[in-house]
Amino acid sequence: MACGVRPQVKVVLASGNPGKVREIQAIAGAGFELVLQSSLDITEAPEPHSTFVENALSKARHASRAAHLPALADDSGLCVDALGGEPGVNSAYYAGHKGNRDERDARNNARLLAELEDDRRAYYCCVMVLVRHPEDPRPLIAEGLWYGEIARSARGTNGFGYDPLFLLPNGKTAAELASEEKNRISHRAAALRKLLELVHAADRH
Repeated sequence: MACGVRPQVKVVLASGNPGKVREIQAIAGAGFELVLQSSLDITEAPEPHSTFVENALSKARHASRAAHLPALADDSGLCVDALGGEPGVNSAYYAGHKGNRDERDARNNARLLAELEDDRRAYYCCVMVLVRHPEDPRPLIAEGLWYGEIARSARGTNGFGYDPLFLLPNGKTAAELASEEKNRISHRAAALRKLLELVHAADRH
């Protein structure tokens, strides 16, 4: 099999974000047997790059090298038109590194609201990468986008990051969606579906 990854193969997931893990597992279903890198005592890789794809690839290679397994990684963030694409790759730490994840989310959201005026167009971007081994010369790469705008105030509790502020055309924020609906239409869902298509296509060659 040319791809080296088939359904039910064990894959290390290069993330320590529990919300992201739940989303990916729900979307992937039985496609992969996902093993969290934290359960293998693998530290998170640094994300020093200026693009989502470079960060995702770096994380995937790091996890694969440490686990001796194929690795799945993603890098994602919120891109706001009026801010020139910011916070972008800096989404997780837009208002600094201090505090736990929930505290950072609250500060990030507060900073974003303070910086915006009338133009509130935005989109989520997710780049997902699968490597078969650490030096894989042909990693599988897929991108998903999710368009919306920034609400005037936070709404909803079923999400993380900027989800309470990410307003969709249906009038709901991402944090007001049921998990099943979000996993059907999100940027991460779109990227993972494209990645699974690439896996199946590679398996046929």
